[in-house]
Amino acid sequence: MSVFRKFGFAWVTLGFLLISLVGHWVFGWFAYVDEQTMHHAPIEVRGYLVELLRQTFENWQSEFLQLLWQVVGLTILLYVGSPQSKDSEDRSEAKLDAILRRVDPEGAEKILSELSQRYPEK
Repeated sequence: MSVFRKFGFAWVTLGFLLISLVGHWVFGWFAYVDEQTMHHAPIEVRGYLVELLRQTFENWQSEFLQLLWQVVGLTILLYVGSPQSKDSEDRSEAKLDAILRRVDPEGAEKILSELSQRYPEK
């Protein structure tokens, strides 16, 4: 499985992050130019960068960092695997194996071995 497919949710989230940052910076430039023009002040890239970084870090601290951690943390825990997700997967798999053995006692082991060959454990 490719990295793009395996971590698709993370890649889409990263794309949204990049789009939002670029949009923030572009529209921030227009707002900076308007403000400087209104105050008859020179339009300097250095002044814009200082304001841009201040606003960006304010956003990161207040909301985006929390949301980013929730998304990235969830992605890591679900896709890469954590002890918590492993326990529930192992428990669910054991339950399904028990049900299959109960429903089809003669053919259960054959089906389980075929499934193990088709889907090897990670």
